[in-house]
Amino acid sequence: IANPMVVLNDGQSAIDYLSGQGPFADRSEHPLPGLVLLDIKLPLRTGFEVLNWIRSDAHTRAMIVVILTTSSETIDIDAAYRLGANSYLVKPPGPGSLLELTKNLKLYWLETNRGPSLS
Repeated sequence: IANPMVVLNDGQSAIDYLSGQGPFADRSEHPLPGLVLLDIKLPLRTGFEVLNWIRSDAHTRAMIVVILTTSSETIDIDAAYRLGANSYLVKPPGPGSLLELTKNLKLYWLETNRGPSLS
């Protein structure tokens, strides 16, 4: 993926990044992403809490959010869509399958799909 990728390890850091708080205040260094891959099982704030925050904030509510998690539970899938996820993907068990999923994700969300302007 040619686009810059930012990896954050907990839900609170994700919210801080997306809101431009603390160490992420400089938008030239920390721009809003065109796509958010979100795991629902995050420390500090869950992925559901992050998704709910994204959809409630005027600057991020149109952002594309893809849930990428290990849970295939119907309750989690339904909750993600109810909160406004654009897609829900279950992480495959092996690295080869994960690579294939990543290629498909890139092809659709970053090359084919036309997302909203967030500026």
